[in-house]
Amino acid sequence: MRHPWPDLPFHREWLRSEALRLLSFAAHAQRPADGFGWLDDRGALLPAHGTPTWITCRMTHVFALADLMGVPGTGPLADHGVRALRGPLRDAEHGGWYAGLGTDGRPEGTAKSAYDHAFVLLSAASAAAAGREGGRELLEEAAAVIEERFGDGSTGRYQESWDRAWAAPEDYRGANSHMHLVEAFLATADATGDRAWLDRALDIARFVVHEVAAAHDWRLPEHFTADWRPVLDYNTAERAHPFRPYGVTVGHLLEWARLLVQLELALGPAAPAWLPVDAAALFDAAVRRGWDVDGAPGFVYTHDWDDTPVVRERMHWVVTEAISAAATLYRRTAEARYAHWYRVWWDYAERHFTDRRDGSWHHELGPDNTPASTVWVGKPDIYHAFQTAILPCFPPAASFVSALGGGVGGPAPQQAARREETR
Repeated sequence: MRHPWPDLPFHREWLRSEALRLLSFAAHAQRPADGFGWLDDRGALLPAHGTPTWITCRMTHVFALADLMGVPGTGPLADHGVRALRGPLRDAEHGGWYAGLGTDGRPEGTAKSAYDHAFVLLSAASAAAAGREGGRELLEEAAAVIEERFGDGSTGRYQESWDRAWAAPEDYRGANSHMHLVEAFLATADATGDRAWLDRALDIARFVVHEVAAAHDWRLPEHFTADWRPVLDYNTAERAHPFRPYGVTVGHLLEWARLLVQLELALGPAAPAWLPVDAAALFDAAVRRGWDVDGAPGFVYTHDWDDTPVVRERMHWVVTEAISAAATLYRRTAEARYAHWYRVWWDYAERHFTDRRDGSWHHELGPDNTPASTVWVGKPDIYHAFQTAILPCFPPAASFVSALGGGVGGPAPQQAARREETR
């Protein structure tokens, strides 16, 4: 390809304008009393959804990153999220964080999930790196809860969820929460300088990807028993579940591909050679089995163990992670095929997902690439799209925290050099 888009200064300017457009939409998610809420198709709060902790965390993370980038007005929004996570969303009696608050402002549900807590840790790392008030204290508490409550014995892995009082663990283990724990651990290592978080991330990646996914020809099992045996028929009755769908979740292969390369960057000379190899294998499997496989362009949400599409709806987060994985692997390898896919998927996203009339991105499309709401209602948050818009604008890094110069000691020398190259 003569002019790879990730290398073009004008393309990066376009990406920056897209990031600012997304931030403008997301600012409406602020709920004055308790965090950030769920937005509808036009950017208005959906009161019936209350205040989910995972959305509050994602928005806090995004606004902290925007503050690191120098976007006026985003720092106070990050502060708002930190206050909510240190206040009404935190369980002052038992520790940890509620799943969210209902419309009456009271805790919603009783489970304490690794998924939610991974995002608490991620948002805390970003807020701490940005120097936001309370961010460092939130990070210390979140790290302690992850270590003390979720560790699953000597496996190097983590339990999925507990009841409110930490008395009864769920009889289930999940790969989705572990993927987001890896993301949070990379940011925490950058925010604190503690490399133990990198070792924890590597332990997870080795098991989930290098052992389990590889053993299934890069068809990643997401669901496990309490003793870590894959359950391939999990959720056959609820195949389109937004967090635990049946079968192979195509977007997670792409998300893992990006994270493996970021983990390699974080580990430096100590990184095992399989990290980029496995990243490429996951990427190729996602393209081969998930892209344009049912008569229309787009990634199917899931496919079966024989590669038959199961849930054919197209999710916005899947194509954003495809774009990010392509950009990351292109910079890692300089192979033209990744630049090719990067361009193909941005063209597809701009045509079908970006909403130039009402803002943000459509979160779901039907198999015919028209807006749908089978799995997702409205436009809950901008986390995936925002990260995709800013990732190619900065040098390769272990996390967005260090890419933006917010880690302990700032970016590594080689990252600083690449920063100059990309200006």
